[in-house]
Amino acid sequence: MVFSSLEFIYLFLPLVVIGYHLLCRFGFYRAAPLFLFSASVFYYGYWNPANTWLILASIVVNYLWSMLLFNVERYRKPVLIMGIALNLGALCYYKYTDFFLGTANELFGAWFTLQHIVLPIGISFFTFQQIAFLVDVYQGKMSGREGLSSYSLFVCFFPQLVAGPIVHHREMMPQFSSLENRRFNWDNIYAGLVMFFLGLGKKVMVADSLSPVVGYCFDTSASLSFAEAWLGSLAYTLQLYFDFSGYSDMAIGCALLFNIHLPQNFLSPYKASNIQEFWRSWHITLSRWLRDYLYIPLGGNRKGERGTLRNLFITFLLGGLWHGAGWTFVAWGFLHGTALCLHRVWSRWWGRKMPRVAGVFVTLMFVNFAWVVFRATSFSDALKVYGGMLGQNGWVLGEAFTRTVALSTPSHGRLVIPGIVFLLGICLWGPNSTELTSKRMPHLAMTAWVTALGLSSLLLFLQANRVSEFIYFQF
Repeated sequence: MVFSSLEFIYLFLPLVVIGYHLLCRFGFYRAAPLFLFSASVFYYGYWNPANTWLILASIVVNYLWSMLLFNVERYRKPVLIMGIALNLGALCYYKYTDFFLGTANELFGAWFTLQHIVLPIGISFFTFQQIAFLVDVYQGKMSGREGLSSYSLFVCFFPQLVAGPIVHHREMMPQFSSLENRRFNWDNIYAGLVMFFLGLGKKVMVADSLSPVVGYCFDTSASLSFAEAWLGSLAYTLQLYFDFSGYSDMAIGCALLFNIHLPQNFLSPYKASNIQEFWRSWHITLSRWLRDYLYIPLGGNRKGERGTLRNLFITFLLGGLWHGAGWTFVAWGFLHGTALCLHRVWSRWWGRKMPRVAGVFVTLMFVNFAWVVFRATSFSDALKVYGGMLGQNGWVLGEAFTRTVALSTPSHGRLVIPGIVFLLGICLWGPNSTELTSKRMPHLAMTAWVTALGLSSLLLFLQANRVSEFIYFQF
């Protein structure tokens, strides 16, 4: 059930919010979290009911494993390793089986039959959350043992279940158990609606509108001119940002309707003046997880300069593989790992910083360059776009590009170039969602809410049969 679908906005979400607050209003404080958990399980199973057993089994197994870690005094590390292995084993089976079999077929001439396993939605996100929980239990960071109901809601709370943010138990469990959070709060309702409809506007009016340009350049056209390749790559750079940040805004907004505060996931990443700053503001919760549960356990910066560079590189190489089962994702991780290593070497050896304008331009161009291989379904598709960006197939927009975009989006087919320029300007100089909804800008926030609500609802009704999934659902 996609956040931008009519059934979610006008049926599921209102019914769950009303039901939850009615239970709290009449003092059913234990029933309210169970109701929210049941709604979350229904939400997860709506897409494919057969996968409901997977998340429920994952919750029970990991909860029992955490209790084992609490109780055993000896062999705790092997117990932790086995728990992590169970989680990664399930993730690898569903996400990487065909990738490993296909790679073996190509490299060694094997004849393994591909299994074509359907990836359960959200498995990458709830697996990482539960691994983090087990590690924290092992390290003694839990103040006490959590009940199964609290833990279950922490794992499958529907606003962040399928595509993050990747939350931490210290952020969530105290909120679920707080009696203060069971009280109806108009400020949170207002703030939640503002965030939700700002995110909806990003998704429906911006990200989905860029889809025809991206699809033509990456999937349809056999070759691209200079203008087409650059428009296609920049369109995807913008589409991915507005799609995923829009989802994150909607997730934060949904959670606020239940008085739950989710962590921020985006803070104007395209304003970053270097690649390190970019990763501190893009998909913040994933960057935090990679730092705390991969980079630091590998040794962090405690192994000397060479060890630090090695750990950085490995972290982002694996981070690329986490995003998708394909060598293009590994290549994307390779590019970002290399860029972070070069940035560290530059900063420590030369100690000079670029002027901020130049740094923002270089960082954005690198990120845009790397997004090409991230979006491409194969290296040949990526090379097609890179070749066009270098002008190998002419320089101007072709008739096929103009016709395809105009047919897909007749109302603004001629506005592709000025639209992309405008959106880049918004990313580089405009306020982000946090700034728009801050208490210092109440009138602007109200205007954004009402405008986004009206336009998004109208557009949804007009395009009721064209609801598209969020890009990160595939990861």
